This record gives sequence, structure tokens and C-alpha cells, in this order.
Amino acid sequence: MSTTLEGVEDRHFIPTEYVVRLARTPWERAGYHALRREIFCTEQKIFADDDRDAIDATAIPIIAACCMAGMPDRIVGAVRIHNAEPGLWRGSRLAVHADHRKLGRIGAELIRMAVCTAHGLGATRFLAQVQEQNVLFFRRLHWKSLGTSFLHGLPHHDMQADLSRYPAHGQDQTWLLRPQPRARQVA
Repeated sequence: MSTTLEGVEDRHFIPTEYVVRLARTPWERAGYHALRREIFCTEQKIFADDDRDAIDATAIPIIAACCMAGMPDRIVGAVRIHNAEPGLWRGSRLAVHADHRKLGRIGAELIRMAVCTAHGLGATRFLAQVQEQNVLFFRRLHWKSLGTSFLHGLPHHDMQADLSRYPAHGQDQTWLLRPQPRARQVA
């Protein structure tokens, strides 16, 4: 918890920057799995104790970490990608910590990193099964719905990214996000 200049406690600390990249270190991978467990097991209650599955054995984990003093400090966003078949890549388990969702850009940047990375690895199609409440968000990011289905008892849309909107790049990319300061209300 931080204190503002006026002496009022600010319960919603916003880091000055975030990094988005493929998980590289053991602590990043541990944070990636812990965040997924928090979102999909504790918050959404889709899974009982752990959301890991067979895809994790070959998936590429991508993280967003908030930075303190310029260094990644805590994993606050996660997604994974995997090559389902030649040319076809899939993304899944998109998660953003509740305290960082209002920034709005973390989920979008994780999706962008996922699709651009897969595109660079040879994707000719990129698909995801998206929870119903997130369909509009994905449409704004140039995805289209291919139909609906139920997954883990919840309505999902099978969605496809427009790869022309996601330039291919390598696996060594690191993107920095700097939140825009919100205007303070003057009483």
C-alpha cells in the first residue's frame, strides 16, 4: 500500500511498467502456474486444484510481469500457445490478475505476443476457445467467431485471429507496457 502526496492511502498501486515476454526463468514459470491456478481454480472455480493438462508439456508459456525499480517483480498475466498440428497454433489459459485488469492492455498485449510469436513459428491459423464474456474483447483485437461450444460447462466461442494484424516475430521479444497515469479527481 502506498501513500499519495495528500497523505491518503492508495490501495491500488499501479506499477510504472510491465514486461510481456515468453517465460524464461524458473520463478517466471512458477508465477505463471500460480496465477493460472488463482484465476481458473480459486476465482472461476473451473478446475478443482490445478488447471494443468497434457498441453502444458509442449506449450510455450507467456507472461506479463509488473516491474519494481525496472526489474520484473510479480507475474500478473499469463497465456500459453501450442502447435496443435502443422500450421495450426492455439492459445489458451489467458489470465490477468484481478488487481491489474483495469489497465486493460495486459490481456491485449498477452494475446498480441501469443499470436505474433506463433506466427513467427509458422502459424498459418491461430485459434482459441474464448469464454462468452470475452468475445467482444477478442473481436476488437481482430478475431472472428467460428461458432459456439461448451467447455468445462461454460459457453465458449471458437475464435480465429486475423494473422494479417499480427506480424510474425521471434521468441526473444520483450515488450514494455507503461500505464498512463489516471487523472485525479479534485474535490
